[in-house]
Amino acid sequence: QNLFFSEHAEGSSNNKYFEVYNASDVDVSLADYAFVNCSNGCEDWEYTSSFAEGAMIAAGGVHTVCHSGADVEGILPHCDETRTLYHNGDDAQGLIYFDGELLDVFGAIGDDPGSGWEAAGVADATKDHTLVRKSSVTEGSGYDWASSAGIDGDDSQWIVLDSDTWTYIGSHPHDF
Repeated sequence: QNLFFSEHAEGSSNNKYFEVYNASDVDVSLADYAFVNCSNGCEDWEYTSSFAEGAMIAAGGVHTVCHSGADVEGILPHCDETRTLYHNGDDAQGLIYFDGELLDVFGAIGDDPGSGWEAAGVADATKDHTLVRKSSVTEGSGYDWASSAGIDGDDSQWIVLDSDTWTYIGSHPHDF
């Protein structure tokens, strides 16, 4: 089905989470999906993680995966599952279907970008920021982080918010 990252946060301390949006008109079991990571630059995905057993996303809903040590009041009430999340600003993350098809990517496979990737014209946007996908986005970008990130606020698929901004967690889409 049509799943993609709708929000990604790398905030202070353990305040990390990502959100997957179900843009389809049917409920989706996450049993056949996984998220993958590439830490500090790599040529292929290094880590593959399954979603929690029984995890589902309702049609038009989100599934939020949060670091277990995240903010108790601002983040955790919106989480569908918690675990230790190791992503930092320079760690790529992908959403895959069981056959290995990459549906969406946050960051890019390849060389370590330094502190983070640029998005919407903001240097190191993936580090110490919350990124929310624009409502005009209707599907994931596959491997194409550069197109998703854009070069300025107009052509980027993302709105870059300050660190520890959790206003939009738990739902999608949003009007800005």
